[in-house]
Amino acid sequence: MIELPYKRIAIVAPYAGSIVSFRGSLIEALVKRGIEVYVLAPDYSLDVKDAVKDLGAQPVDYFLKRTSMNPFLEGKALRSLKKVLCAVKPDVTLGYMHKGAMYSVLASKAIGVKKRFALIEGLGYAFTDLGEKSFRRSIARFLATQGYRFSLRYATKVFFLNDDDMDELTKLGAVNKHKAVVIGGIGVDLQNWQYCEPPLSPITFIMVGRLLKEKGVYEYIEAAQMVKQLYPEVRFLLVGGTDDNPGSVPDAYLRSMVSKGILEWPGKVDNVQDYLRESSVFILPSYREGVPRSTQEAMALGRPIITTNVAGCRETVEDGVNGFLVPPRNVNALVDAMTRLIENPQLITIMGKQSRRLAEERFDIRKQTEKLVSFLVDI
Repeated sequence: MIELPYKRIAIVAPYAGSIVSFRGSLIEALVKRGIEVYVLAPDYSLDVKDAVKDLGAQPVDYFLKRTSMNPFLEGKALRSLKKVLCAVKPDVTLGYMHKGAMYSVLASKAIGVKKRFALIEGLGYAFTDLGEKSFRRSIARFLATQGYRFSLRYATKVFFLNDDDMDELTKLGAVNKHKAVVIGGIGVDLQNWQYCEPPLSPITFIMVGRLLKEKGVYEYIEAAQMVKQLYPEVRFLLVGGTDDNPGSVPDAYLRSMVSKGILEWPGKVDNVQDYLRESSVFILPSYREGVPRSTQEAMALGRPIITTNVAGCRETVEDGVNGFLVPPRNVNALVDAMTRLIENPQLITIMGKQSRRLAEERFDIRKQTEKLVSFLVDI
């Protein structure tokens, strides 16, 4: 067996709910190489801990408030992470998402971990153009920029899902260009997400994700109202839950759209694939993404994609081939793209097959995981 350059890795998650679905394949691949994997998270449940153990890794608790900007809580989080990493004694760390990436690099540097990796899966709220000025967002952007500049300079490598995010942080001086690597979308298990013919009667549009303003939920609903006036038989599914995020769409508004017959809203579900299978076309009018997992899953099933021509979303569509790119915050363009598919239903099947082809080329989780593992193991 080839001697590995290190034996123990600590993966730093900002919340436990992301571990199995987003990092499960990576954890399994590392464990198969004989590496001890410790997964740190601030909000473990017993079920998630058991799931992490089933992957062959060790779950470890630490303190973090994911949405906090309180300097006292942030200091507490960094001290907690340093203490836990001292106990784990990893040879390498990988932190992901905003605080997971920044704090893992800083804590690892402080205790002398030699290999410190960060995975940036989209720049999020602070760097998203909402089409309006916001004092809160300006403060968030300033703090995020300073945080990235201060922390990521100590990273061995910084991984990005798309070129736009990499270019933005390198231009801001937050990341050294020579340390930045674009790895593309994390990918999906194409064996579990098999192609199936999209239903055409009735034509059904679906949007899946966190129900936030910046995801384009309002545009999707407004477009649905307009399309329903012309094609009342067309269905619109909205799958996802609301939360305490400032940009969260109010429950009362969503319920009113359901009562009017515009939407079907099952909320947050565990069986997303079932809903995607009964859909014809996937919609994501987001203002900015990393490379959205939900879109990759829809592509794997063979669904045309209508999404916005913005960072992270444009990576999933060849315009006119497997779907359409529309400008962000443009309801009329969204309606036009939907209408084109309603009036030409044969395009749904044709474009859906192209989505599957692109998913196999770009978003096979086995290939994407091996790409990431090769950096973690070989550097």
